[in-house]
Amino acid sequence: MGDPRRRFKKSYETPNHPWIKDRIEREKELCKKYGLRRKREVWKAETILRKYRRQARRLISDRTEQGAKEAVQLFNVLRKYGILKIENPTLDDVLSLTVEDILERRLQTLVFRKGLARTPRQARQLIIHRHIAVDGRVVTSPSYMVSVEEEDKIGYAKNSPFNDSNHPESSKIVGLVEAETQEAEN
Repeated sequence: MGDPRRRFKKSYETPNHPWIKDRIEREKELCKKYGLRRKREVWKAETILRKYRRQARRLISDRTEQGAKEAVQLFNVLRKYGILKIENPTLDDVLSLTVEDILERRLQTLVFRKGLARTPRQARQLIIHRHIAVDGRVVTSPSYMVSVEEEDKIGYAKNSPFNDSNHPESSKIVGLVEAETQEAEN
């Protein structure tokens, strides 16, 4: 179980000033677009992005051989998660990343984009209720960062009723995805 007196540190940084209207509106739009439960999830994504950008700024000024190795490692991590899609990236490309690049790699967003759910909120519910598996392993965290290798392995869990083709909700979802692809082709 661990030490009951241990206090876990926060995995995000809160905004410096709580009442900036532009920031509040932007966070509200991101929550709506990605089906986030609360703004804390936006803050977590911003903290992850801030960590990568801080490392890139430090590496820009570091001209040593070790700095070059660390830059390559940073590029490999960002490519592994599909955050950085450029073939030969530079540190300026890392500095130009946005919060949406991070939010696009969450399991919740990818389940919605793949058509396994109608809305981002439904995608979140399916994940929490253990209906979604990644590479055959049930994942119950909507904020799980999906690597590029795992992206094609997202599907319904083996024991999920959605896995049955006769399930009424899964046929609706598949029908909607097929209709959207036909519209896109026309």
